[in-house]
Amino acid sequence: MNERSLPNLHRLRERSELLKKLRLFFDQRGFFEVQPPCLTTDCVIDPYIDPLRVEASEFQLGPRHGKEIHFLQTSPEAAMKRMLAAGAPSIYSLGPVFRAGEQGEQHNLEFTMLEWYELGADAEQGIGILGALACDVLNVENFEVHSYRNLFQEHCGFDPIDAPLSHLQQYAQTVDASVTASIAEDRDGVLDLILSHVIQPKLGHASPMIVRDYPLSQAALAKPSTQDTQCAARFELFVAGIELANGYDELRDPDVLLERFRVCNQKRQKVGRRPLPVKVPLLEAMRVGLPQCAGVALGVDRLLAVQLGEKSISSVMPFTFLNA
Repeated sequence: MNERSLPNLHRLRERSELLKKLRLFFDQRGFFEVQPPCLTTDCVIDPYIDPLRVEASEFQLGPRHGKEIHFLQTSPEAAMKRMLAAGAPSIYSLGPVFRAGEQGEQHNLEFTMLEWYELGADAEQGIGILGALACDVLNVENFEVHSYRNLFQEHCGFDPIDAPLSHLQQYAQTVDASVTASIAEDRDGVLDLILSHVIQPKLGHASPMIVRDYPLSQAALAKPSTQDTQCAARFELFVAGIELANGYDELRDPDVLLERFRVCNQKRQKVGRRPLPVKVPLLEAMRVGLPQCAGVALGVDRLLAVQLGEKSISSVMPFTFLNA
């Protein structure tokens, strides 16, 4: 074996201990562990995330299965919501997910995701269980909660929702002029640039920080916020300047979801990404009825790296895409 093909066993014990701890956290709270499929025709549409595609003809199952495109899942979200709509209790999943084009210190084409859905929970309860998990794993006593708007006002001196696009563009040019030029008309893209370069590196150093109430244009699969009519009930966890988790008070209206999928596809096509199918089994399940729930997706590799003070997730993974 050459050195490049050898698995990294440096953090194998710590990884095993973390996986046990995560399962124990949810088992003790009455969640059921489930195993959603990695490969399905369902696909949650995001303007910036690309799934890996597999032609059904590759399955060698005959012409009846030979036309549909299947996707390696970027998240188990769709399958888990279909379970909830069919009557499942609070559930969690701990397993591999896949995202095309993602490779770097905090990214790998295949990584491990912890995702959970708590029946009857809203944004407040979702934030509560995410904060409790962060404190438990990182062995700290408290976590902080701040709103997206307040963080922009504190660190940048303007309101991210009410500020004119021209003002955001001027500010972003001082951060990265070349990137700003390429995304100048994409308000959310400009806000993401400012958040990731100016604000995010300062978050979650004293204690885990949950940022809540993102702009409605960044709602993804979250409901509108009950605390701010211009925002969505979406929240994210940051520790040591690293984003670890993304959560929602889950949207339950299939017609609103369909419209959001269409808008996401428009954004995808505008930047040269191919559109993704909008008529998916998740929508059918939501028409049956998705119960009230809060859901969170957390990157396990990033969590372990932060826990151990490692700069790159490759330090805590036995294999990355480059040596798998």
